[in-house]
Amino acid sequence: MKYVYDTENLKRYEFPTHINDIVLCRSEAEHSEVFVVVLEPGKAPPLHKHDDTEQIFYILEGQGALTIQDEADAISVKPGDVVRVPPKTYHSIRAEGGPMRYLAIDSFGDGHNEDEPTWDAHARVMCRENGWDYDRVVE
Repeated sequence: MKYVYDTENLKRYEFPTHINDIVLCRSEAEHSEVFVVVLEPGKAPPLHKHDDTEQIFYILEGQGALTIQDEADAISVKPGDVVRVPPKTYHSIRAEGGPMRYLAIDSFGDGHNEDEPTWDAHARVMCRENGWDYDRVVE
């Protein structure tokens, strides 16, 4: 059983709106997965929700604006902040001023969606739903 995960030489998924560097795939754990999100200035993942996971973000660097549900007013986030996004909650973070990086931890509780047993399977679904070319996304 593996207990320590290196954060160098991670598998990268470069979506048109953001980058996800996978640290711990959901297939390697019972109730979690971990990745680092990289946002270029002004970029943000689309407003989206996860029915099967609560997400925790730890802001590592850069400033951002967190959008929850359809709120018109975004919430500012900065290094050291921890963000909690409950399951089934629409959300997005946009980098403001410069690049932004944050550690994302998905906590599945009773287990993740069986149709997406790996991060890669989830990435394929994201690509299909957003009209992105999976082969151009995965590195």
